[in-house]
Amino acid sequence: MPQGSLRELYIDELRDLYSAETQLVKALPKMAKAASHSQLRQAFEEHLRETSEQVSRLEQIFEMLDEKPSGKKCLGMEGLVKEGAETMREKYADEVMDAAVIGAAQRVEHYEIGAYGTVREFARLLGEDDHVSLLEQTLREEKQADEKLTQLAQEINPQAEAGSDETSEDEIERPQSTRKNSRRAA
Repeated sequence: MPQGSLRELYIDELRDLYSAETQLVKALPKMAKAASHSQLRQAFEEHLRETSEQVSRLEQIFEMLDEKPSGKKCLGMEGLVKEGAETMREKYADEVMDAAVIGAAQRVEHYEIGAYGTVREFARLLGEDDHVSLLEQTLREEKQADEKLTQLAQEINPQAEAGSDETSEDEIERPQSTRKNSRRAA
C-alpha cells in the first residue's frame, strides 16, 4: 500500500473509530447509572447493545481488509468521555444531571456521526461496497440515538428548569455534598 494513500487514511480512521467505540462500551454503563430518568437510562442501555454490535461490524471490516483493528487511540473520544465523567461528578439535582448527561451524550453522537460519514465516503471512493453498507447501518443508528436523545431532552430539560425554581433557601445555603445526599434520599 502506498505511503500516504487514501486506503491508508481509511484504515487509520477505522482504527480511530474502533478505539472510540471500545471506549464507549466502557462509558455507557456509567452514563446509564448516572441517569435518574428511566427512559434515559433505557436509551443508554439500548445504545450500549448497539455499540457492541458496531464494534463487531468494525471487526468484520478489519477482517475483510486483513488488518488489525488495534494500534490507535481515539483522543477525541477520550476527551469527550473525560468531559462526561467530569459532568457526572458534579452535584446536580437528578433532572439537571439527566440534562447534563444528555448534553454529553449528544456531543459523543455528533462526533460519531461525523466520523462514520467520513469513513463511509472513503469506503465508497475505494470501491468497498460491503464496507459502505456496514458503515451506513452504524451511521443510521448513531443518528437515531441522537434523535432519541433530542426527544428525551425536550421532556427532561423543562423538568430540570422547573426543578431549579423549586430549590429552597435552606438547600441553597447547604454545602453541595449535603444537597446530593438529601436528593438521593428523597
